[in-house]
Amino acid sequence: MAKVHFSVKKRARQNEKRRQRNMTLRSALRTSIRKVITAVNAGDASAAQTALPQAVQALGKASSKGVIHRNQAARKISRLTRRVNALNAAH
Repeated sequence: MAKVHFSVKKRARQNEKRRQRNMTLRSALRTSIRKVITAVNAGDASAAQTALPQAVQALGKASSKGVIHRNQAARKISRLTRRVNALNAAH
């Protein structure tokens, strides 16, 4: 059996730690986006209006941490905002 370098073991530990952290952030991100979309689909303008800033914050955090690309975050923020604004304009 071949010996494994110390740096390989350390890199594996770091990768696992980062993977766990990224999964937590991504899960929170998806939940916050889902809250906005659910509120919009239900036609609840006030709930959508309160959920949107939380989703924007989660997207900004995920992009700054490198979980998602900044362009993806900007695109999702734009699309969510457009949907909430359309809902507000309809009411």
